[in-house]
Amino acid sequence: MQIILANPRGFCAGVERAIAIVERALDRFGAPIYVRHEVVHNRFVCDNLRAKGAIFVEELGEVPAGATVVFSAHGVSKAVQAEAERRGLKVFDATCPLVTKVHVEVAKMRRDGREIVMVGHRGHPEVEGTMGQSAGGMYLVETAADVSLLQVETPQQLSYVTQTTLSVDDAAGIVAALKARFPDIEGPKKDDICYATQSRQDAVKEIAAACDVAIVVGSTNSSNSNRLREVAQKRGVPSYLVDSAAEIDPAWLAGKGRVGISAGASAPEVLVSRVLERIGALFPAPEITVTGVEEQVVFPLPKELQDR
Repeated sequence: MQIILANPRGFCAGVERAIAIVERALDRFGAPIYVRHEVVHNRFVCDNLRAKGAIFVEELGEVPAGATVVFSAHGVSKAVQAEAERRGLKVFDATCPLVTKVHVEVAKMRRDGREIVMVGHRGHPEVEGTMGQSAGGMYLVETAADVSLLQVETPQQLSYVTQTTLSVDDAAGIVAALKARFPDIEGPKKDDICYATQSRQDAVKEIAAACDVAIVVGSTNSSNSNRLREVAQKRGVPSYLVDSAAEIDPAWLAGKGRVGISAGASAPEVLVSRVLERIGALFPAPEITVTGVEEQVVFPLPKELQDR
């Protein structure tokens, strides 16, 4: 058996920064540190942070007055920011800088009097945070079919933004539908789908062309992990998303010569190592090949949490 490891895979710069913010806050201020929503969508990561003293909440009303709270990597609405300020909470914002970029775009578009169509998944915290950057004038579409039903007030003053973790191919199809329906629509100067989403999907496309089955390490509520599995599946490769090595069914691998492995941007490398160990226990001495490139992107921590 040959195992083909995709590169890049696993943690992106935004996820590393978000986790580090929680860990540094715990070190500097002590437990508990409250985190609004899962800081990143990975069960293993969040369980580790819980063990260190992080308490995850869905709403700020669950955070005691005067406590320290971290906003997750997915970003929050202006209403949540205002509530934290009103309640005097000490806030560390772990919003990925590439999500913040979309928030800035929304603010500029609205200042210019433009309505905005957001392409994304309803209910995802990143979408809720981005839609919450404006009190109105925003519409959400999830599919090209949604575009045909969309009714806007000013089609000549229309822009679009996208969730950063979408399928690159699916998003392109929805944007094409928007441009066909609304010829005057304008997009951001630079694509909103983040570099990590793009590069991991490209890497999975590469290994899918060379493997008989694909395994993506990531949690079921991770958008980017789900998209990686879909990318391989759409290329005719049986593909599975696993939160841990224990979820691997030996029947998936029986008779397969080449197994492609990747990991979502919120999945740590230790989980990939455990998957390799599990496959090695089932099928002794697999050959491991790594393909792709290493990323070098780094995002700085908030000044108060940087090394002194």
